[in-house]
Amino acid sequence: MSQTPSRSDLGALRGARVVLGVTGGIASYKAVEIARLLGKAGARVQALMTEAAQRFVGPATFAAVTHRSVPTDVFDSPELVVHVRLARDTDVIVVAPATANVIAKMAHGIADDLLTNVLLNATVPLIVAPAMHTEMWEHPATQENVRTLRERGAIIVDPEEGELAGGDEGVGRLAEPVLIVEAVAEALARGHDLAGVRVIVTAGGTQEPIDPVRYISNRSSGKMGFALAREAANRGAAVTLVTAPTALPVPDRVDVVHVRTAQEMRDAVVARFDEADVVVKAAAVADFKAKTVAGGKIKKANAPSAIELEPTIDIAAELGAMKKDQILVGFAAETDDHAAAARKKLATKNLDLIVLNDVRATDAGFEVDTNRVVILGADGTAEEVPLQLKSGIAQVIWDRVSNALKARNER
Repeated sequence: MSQTPSRSDLGALRGARVVLGVTGGIASYKAVEIARLLGKAGARVQALMTEAAQRFVGPATFAAVTHRSVPTDVFDSPELVVHVRLARDTDVIVVAPATANVIAKMAHGIADDLLTNVLLNATVPLIVAPAMHTEMWEHPATQENVRTLRERGAIIVDPEEGELAGGDEGVGRLAEPVLIVEAVAEALARGHDLAGVRVIVTAGGTQEPIDPVRYISNRSSGKMGFALAREAANRGAAVTLVTAPTALPVPDRVDVVHVRTAQEMRDAVVARFDEADVVVKAAAVADFKAKTVAGGKIKKANAPSAIELEPTIDIAAELGAMKKDQILVGFAAETDDHAAAARKKLATKNLDLIVLNDVRATDAGFEVDTNRVVILGADGTAEEVPLQLKSGIAQVIWDRVSNALKARNER
């Protein structure tokens, strides 16, 4: 017996253009129910099938359910760039079931059929629902490919444990169609909630010179700030990323300003602050700098016994003092007395939210792909976010900011 989605945000599906990518697994038959539920909720569904998928379910089945013909090849249409049109003519893409093979293609940018060409052209939210045998799902290559997609902002509807093809039992069974449809609705509801919002995100660890070749810095990789910038852009914001040096690729649809020192970061942010709606200070700004910077490289034989330091500028505090109607989000990387220290920063710097993380943890914070945080609000709220990829943490933070923006606009 089929289930019906029950969450209130299914209204986001009404009138939405959904591309449903169906790949070659025994669970392909469940994609018919996904198409039916999407259509029942008011979505306009365009199914695309790989060659392997057609060995399990015929295109005519999806055409009957969606009331649209199902192109299966780049050359099926007289259009020379049908994959470009399909990618631009949609609000969201869901791939269900997603085989290990197609997940690998998505992760590595391989486009060798119509579906993967559309995926490589698309800039809309992507939902991926894997289905495969347990050994394939747990293989390090598949797990790394799924991690790559998550880090790029894809929403993964994890497979469930249950009976698999051939009578095996284990993790790898396609999630229930109702859960996949709800994930699509949530992505659509979230996908445009920052449209028109002007955002500044800071990232990375600043570098304060001692001499022309040495500097004071910290362990920040910039991964959290880059994830925040990418997520905001995916949700429709106009994003400026002010970043200290990192080894990370620039996110799509994001304007980047490269800086090195705390002063340069301060100047770049302050110059744009009046035009911003939201500023997220995810950068790890060095707290100290050398009081005197040597004009030439300090030789080992002539090294001073001490380097005199002085505090750098407190960018968050300055922005808090300047704030008019902006929403200001800070980060607190703490090692001791975490909550009290974060609450103090929240109040003294006039922040709306502060994201607290314990930088002593080996699986969270600096230099790793995962994080666990507590989001503290100026209204006294506290939300614990469990360990997950920083892309997931970014989604939660922007959910909080989005709610704050709605509350501000209703005042």
